[in-house]
Amino acid sequence: MKNKKISRRATATCSTCNAIKRVLGSVLCAALIVCQTVPVLATDEYGDPIVTATPVPEEIYHTDYYTQPADTDSIEGWVQGPQIEGESAVLMDMITGSILYSKNADKAQYPASITKIMTALLGSENLKATDKFTMSETAAHGITDTQSSSIYADTGEEFTVEQALMAVMLQSANEMTLAIAEQTSGSVKKFVELMNQKARQIGCTNTHFNNPNGLPDEKHYTTANDMAKIARAAWFNPMFRKYCTTVYYEIPATNKFSETRYLLNHHKMMSGQTYAYDGVLGGKTGYTEAAGNTLVTFAHRGNMYLVSVVMQSINGAYSDTKSLLDYGFDNFSRAAVKEKKEISFSCLPAEKYLIKDYQHCVLFYSMRTPSVALPNGTDTDSLKKNYTIKKNPAGRPLLTINYSFNGHQVGTARYYPKNPISDLLL
Repeated sequence: MKNKKISRRATATCSTCNAIKRVLGSVLCAALIVCQTVPVLATDEYGDPIVTATPVPEEIYHTDYYTQPADTDSIEGWVQGPQIEGESAVLMDMITGSILYSKNADKAQYPASITKIMTALLGSENLKATDKFTMSETAAHGITDTQSSSIYADTGEEFTVEQALMAVMLQSANEMTLAIAEQTSGSVKKFVELMNQKARQIGCTNTHFNNPNGLPDEKHYTTANDMAKIARAAWFNPMFRKYCTTVYYEIPATNKFSETRYLLNHHKMMSGQTYAYDGVLGGKTGYTEAAGNTLVTFAHRGNMYLVSVVMQSINGAYSDTKSLLDYGFDNFSRAAVKEKKEISFSCLPAEKYLIKDYQHCVLFYSMRTPSVALPNGTDTDSLKKNYTIKKNPAGRPLLTINYSFNGHQVGTARYYPKNPISDLLL
């Protein structure tokens, strides 16, 4: 009897188990049915679901100057310029000096490190690249800002002029600008005077330098227009071009520093860099909190050599510069002007003060064919000409022909007197 009871309990237990199994089976089946109604998401190679929903676009931030039209937009028949973030900008054709785009071009701005273009130009003009010099105490430690761009040159350390100028243009080394200033003029103060004198000679009208590096200073300012003139003048110096276009440079171990210094051009639109742009040759970057982003860029395509200057911008000013270069290369071209090699020019009586032994008519000649930068498809025959005679600091008086398109200067031709210098100079 006892065994039978046990058997009945076992049977009851088995029946209960079977009932539970049936219930669980029903639940699992229902769950399976529910699961089958959920779509299976595609996954990537890491097993993560692939999101196919359209993302919500981020709000795009623009500066207050983005919608401001270019000054050149007011020229009748000119190509409308792009919108840029920078407060001031100029795009210039370097061969003719023609301004293709301008925006607040004559507004004074802090230049930051694009100042070093003038410093490198004066160093290139006055110093020999292979000459050696020793860092002074005032040059090596004259800048106390620990965040200042530097190659950490030390007092008594020996460099060549080329190494110093490469450090200025590639690494933006502020202490090396002081060294170049001392080697060029004997002191930073005298060098700054030379900078301002050079700016006036180039034709700058609203520029005042107060240091050779661009560190913040209320008395240190320039304009996009003046900076384009400085950059253009610098470009035609072959030594400056070498420093400006170099991508990578090494300064070997010195008497004070046992390791090689590796310098990389910080202009991110050069070949191999983050914002590489076809045709960019070189340039100079700049940034301070007061100046914002400043950027000078040299570029070449076809027969066009352009220099772009952007001041008081954001994000490195690279987007602005790309827009300006696209605008210049896509919409403009340089064309030769049909002019005679020799021009018989009737002088005005007042011009006798410029030309000795004044005569009513003087024969001038040109050594090259003049050219202009114009919107694509413009007929050069439609240009207006303005003739002037100017005294030339370098020698003979000049007959200058200015070519204009609807009141906007697009090129210049220079003619020299046919007579000997001794007969013409005062």
